[in-house]
Amino acid sequence: MIEETSAGIVIFRREDSKILFLLLHYPSGHWDFVKGKMEKGETRHQTAIRETKEETGITDVTFVENFEEWIEYNFQFQDEIVHKKVVFFLGETKNKNITISHEHLDYTWMDYLTAMDKTTFDNAKTVLTKSYLLLSKTLQS
Repeated sequence: MIEETSAGIVIFRREDSKILFLLLHYPSGHWDFVKGKMEKGETRHQTAIRETKEETGITDVTFVENFEEWIEYNFQFQDEIVHKKVVFFLGETKNKNITISHEHLDYTWMDYLTAMDKTTFDNAKTVLTKSYLLLSKTLQS
């Protein structure tokens, strides 16, 4: 079994009084957040920032403190089972326009409920919900 670690960011922006989340459309058909494999010598935050820039062109991410969510899953790549661990951070951008990389088909900005419908995997829905709950508490205080 191959072990892989990736890092990503649940990216959001504020538009008027709404919080909008960024979802990327992957070639395999699913909608998910920015993420990618850690490179040798990188910290998790450095990987998340690099992947965000490569996949979206966004460079102005401000991390929300005290948010670090891990997911794990297995998938098959060629004839090998890959056990993947992904850490997600929560980050805000002011950038509305995205330049997606060759790794994706499309992107969309959505409010929480619409993003919950669009997000493909249950573990991503869990991360999105935790992100939204933390942001909701932050906005109330």
